[in-house]
Amino acid sequence: MEEKKLYTVTIFSENTVGLLGQVTTVFIRRQLNIETLSVSPSAIPGIHKFTITVITDRETIEKVVKQIDKRVDVLKSYFNTDEELVHQEIALYKLSTPDFLKLGSVEDLIRKYNIRILDINENSIVLHKTGHYEETQGLFNELSKTIGVLQFIRSGRIAITKSKIERLSDMLKGREEKRKNL
Repeated sequence: MEEKKLYTVTIFSENTVGLLGQVTTVFIRRQLNIETLSVSPSAIPGIHKFTITVITDRETIEKVVKQIDKRVDVLKSYFNTDEELVHQEIALYKLSTPDFLKLGSVEDLIRKYNIRILDINENSIVLHKTGHYEETQGLFNELSKTIGVLQFIRSGRIAITKSKIERLSDMLKGREEKRKNL
């Protein structure tokens, strides 16, 4: 059996109602759990970008991407491994201000994890951390053990390829050239 690993699926589409449901159905039918999901406008005007992470094998992810490509509103979808991407996630941590100040090594914690303070009042402090899953989870684990976390939220993965331009740009350029040649 093929080794399972984390893949990042990138889907380019127009901003169409119901497309997210169609895409998630493809994963459900293959009994795949979506680990993270992020949707935003892309660098190309009018085109949105879905970034989805899933743990599976290469054969399955190839089939999933082919199925997603068959959707009418999908322009193109791709999958990548971590080595082919630059990726991050954002995490916010809400802590008790009195407990946080009792740490004594607040500056060390800020330097160690490269965190920012977004909001502070007499009751709570909100910290912001950008990084890979291991980094944001590491800070959560440390804060949970030392002072407790009141609230915690982590974004889905956001990612761009290491290639020079967005792969969709190449595909759209090829389509335009074909259209001109007809």
